[in-house]
Amino acid sequence: MNERTPLCIVVIGVSGTGKTTTARLLAERLDIPFAEADDLHPPANIAKMSAGVPLDDADRQPWLESIGRRLHAGDAAGTGCVVACSALKRRYRDTLRAACPGIFFLHLTAGHDVLEERIGNRTGHFMPKALIDSQLAALEPLEPDERGAALDVGPAPEEVAEAALELLAER
Repeated sequence: MNERTPLCIVVIGVSGTGKTTTARLLAERLDIPFAEADDLHPPANIAKMSAGVPLDDADRQPWLESIGRRLHAGDAAGTGCVVACSALKRRYRDTLRAACPGIFFLHLTAGHDVLEERIGNRTGHFMPKALIDSQLAALEPLEPDERGAALDVGPAPEEVAEAALELLAER
């Protein structure tokens, strides 16, 4: 890892884009810790999503603050962190950025059909296909003043991770 590589990276996008897989691969290749933001949801949020009910901003705020603390801790310790987190809206990313100003957002993108297929094929996850449309409606792509980049997830996960490493090296 060179000194230009951001140590705190948040892999964002709607459910089914491969955030967890990509974030794990990046963490391994950069030799920094990985965190799954879904593991930081309080039980009430998981129950709500499992019932097919989208979270509202009040549900998300404590969760985002917890993720921000995890990023801040990795930054402060110098170990860095790669986090898989939807962070669909600018204000959610602002909350994370307030906790860790130097973070880099890697926005994974995919078409609706790809998302439906991926979510339909996975097991053991609380996010149902029914919430894809609400996530896509809520999605606010990265703005020019946000440190980050978008990446299509059509290729195999290893190729997506390699492309992400190339994007990080460029910055």
